[in-house]
Amino acid sequence: MRSDRAVAVEDEAQLLDGLRRGDEGAFAAVMASYNAALLHVAATYVSSRAVAEEVVQETWLAVVKGLDRFEGRSSLKTWIFRILTNTARTRGARESRTVPFSSLAAAEADEGPSLDADRFFPADHDRYPGHWSVGPTTWRTPEDGLLATETREVIVGAIDGLPPAQRTVIALRDIEGWPPEEVCEALELTQGNQRVLLHRARTRVRAQLERHLGAVEPTVSA
Repeated sequence: MRSDRAVAVEDEAQLLDGLRRGDEGAFAAVMASYNAALLHVAATYVSSRAVAEEVVQETWLAVVKGLDRFEGRSSLKTWIFRILTNTARTRGARESRTVPFSSLAAAEADEGPSLDADRFFPADHDRYPGHWSVGPTTWRTPEDGLLATETREVIVGAIDGLPPAQRTVIALRDIEGWPPEEVCEALELTQGNQRVLLHRARTRVRAQLERHLGAVEPTVSA
């Protein structure tokens, strides 16, 4: 069943009409849907969370002021995120921290392997080229509330510790639930770079969970 928030955001034309009429409910729905993701993206351009929050506030002000000029050539979501990235770049320039997201993404996509090579079969393997040779066991969901909280904290900590581009992509894909096309459009990434960044991010988070849960064993025999 779709949530009320999902339904509110789904009909973009109706939502946009509500925003232009000054409907507080429409604006609240948009903020609830995008605010956290905006903060994730802003944090890749500026030096601190506090500054990222200021950038997000400036973005919402610019959205309100610019609604009458929105022509619908892109989705409302993409338009909002373009305002965010432009605002964040300007703020980053003032802080002498002008690294385009595309440059961060390319650098992180070109990094070496996230895990030891012996965790995977070689590229010329006759049955499973490049696939996992050693993978995680089935993880039991902790029954105790404290253990479940600890596991969530491990995941959040692992995501927070990722390089900026990887952190942003996994946040949009796996936390916010965006499809890959929208991530690519909002962040101006190629499909290939988006896939690589997401794979690296998930691999690192998985490795942190493996260490936390002690769950690694051979899954496929050579």
